[in-house]
Amino acid sequence: MNCRSSRILFFIFILIGTSFPSLAQNTLSNLNQALRYSRYSRLGLKILPVKQSPTSYKVQFQIEKIEENPAFNNYSFTYSILDSYEEEILSDNSTMLTQADLTRDTDRHWVFEKTLTIPENKETAIALLAVQDTRQGDEYYYSIDIKSSFVFDQPTFGAYYANNVGFDQNYLNAGESLLFKTSGGPALHSFYYPVSLEVPYPPMETKPAPVPRELEVVDEGEFLSNVPKSFDQIGYYFIQNDTSANSGLVLKTTHEAFPKVRDWEEMIDMVKYISTRKEHENLVAAEDKKKALDAYWLSLTRNPDTAKELIREYFRQVEFANILFTDFKEGWKTDKGMIYIVMGPPQEVNFYEDREVWTYGGSTETSKIRFNFVRVKNILSPHYYTLNRSRAYQPVWFKNISIWRSGKMAF
Repeated sequence: MNCRSSRILFFIFILIGTSFPSLAQNTLSNLNQALRYSRYSRLGLKILPVKQSPTSYKVQFQIEKIEENPAFNNYSFTYSILDSYEEEILSDNSTMLTQADLTRDTDRHWVFEKTLTIPENKETAIALLAVQDTRQGDEYYYSIDIKSSFVFDQPTFGAYYANNVGFDQNYLNAGESLLFKTSGGPALHSFYYPVSLEVPYPPMETKPAPVPRELEVVDEGEFLSNVPKSFDQIGYYFIQNDTSANSGLVLKTTHEAFPKVRDWEEMIDMVKYISTRKEHENLVAAEDKKKALDAYWLSLTRNPDTAKELIREYFRQVEFANILFTDFKEGWKTDKGMIYIVMGPPQEVNFYEDREVWTYGGSTETSKIRFNFVRVKNILSPHYYTLNRSRAYQPVWFKNISIWRSGKMAF
C-alpha cells in the first residue's frame, strides 16, 4: 500500500471514529441515560415502531428540537438494533444517520425513518437511538423493545400530527385531533376509559395500593384511518386495529392547561407529596382554596419571596413529570413522577430488560441511593414500571421533603 492510500485510510478512520457517539465498551444496561430526564436537555428523543408484517417494522427515529434553532451539524446520530441489554454496542452493529437520511426537518423535529427486518423467530430486538452533541460531548440515548418478553406485540398503525410527523408526546389535550395510518385494514377501533386514578403511596409504604374493582369502559366503535380523529373527553383511550389482538396504543387525554397545573383544586392534590396528612386534609376542606394554599406555602418558609420561588420550583417539577412520565395516568401520579418531583432528576439512569434503575447521591457506592422500577407486562403499555417499595427509603425521603419544606430545593 502506498503512502497516499495509507493517508486516505487513516483520514477515513479518524472521520468515522469521531462521528459515532462513544459507545465502545458499552452495553445498553450500563449506558447512563440520565439526559433523557434532565430539565436542561437540548434534545428529546423518541422511537416509534409500526409493525408492517411478521418480520418488517417501519421505525421512526425522532429528535425533538428543545434547543432554539439547533444546527444539525452540531450533532451526530446513530441507531442500533440489539439482541439483548448486555450486547456490546460497537460500530459493527451501529448505523450512522446523516442529513441525507432525514425524512422530515420541521421547526420542532428531525425525523429519520427506516424499515427494519427482524426474523420472526427472534425473541428480543431492542432499538437504540444515540445522539452526541459534538460541542461539549453530551450523549443522549433512547431505547425501546421492539420485541421482548415484556411486549405483547407492536401495533400495525401509528398516530401522526397533521404534518405527518409521528405523535411523540405522552398525552393529548382533549379536543385535539390525530391522524392514524395503518398497515392493516382501513378501520381502527377506539375504547374510552373515563377514569381518574389515585396518587401513589410513598416509596417506603410496602402495602399494595388499592386497585379499582371495576373499570368503566366505553366502546366507541370503529373509525377510519387517514382521517383526522378528535379525542374530546378527559381520561384515556385505547386504540386497536384488531380487538382480538394484544397490541394497541394508549392515549392519555388531559385538560387544556396540561402539562401545567389547571386550578387550585389540582394544586392541592399535587402538594400531597410534601405535606403532612393534617396539612393536606385542611387544604382539601378549605372553602377558599387559594387563600389556604397561600397560607400553606408561607407557613413553610416564613418568607414571601422564598415561598414564591418554592412554588415555582415545585410546580416546574410537576410539569416535567407530566411531560416525561404520563402513560394512562398523569405523569405526576406515576411512581416515576412522584420520585422525580421530590428527589429531582436522577444522576444516573440505567435500563435492563426487567427494570429501570435511578441513582442519586455521592461519589461512593455506600452514599448512593437507588430506586428500582420493576417492569410489568401490560397490554396498555409495553414500557410500564412500578416502584419496588422499601422501608429503607424512609430516611432519604423525609430528608428531601424537609429540604423542600425549608424552601431550599433547587435543581
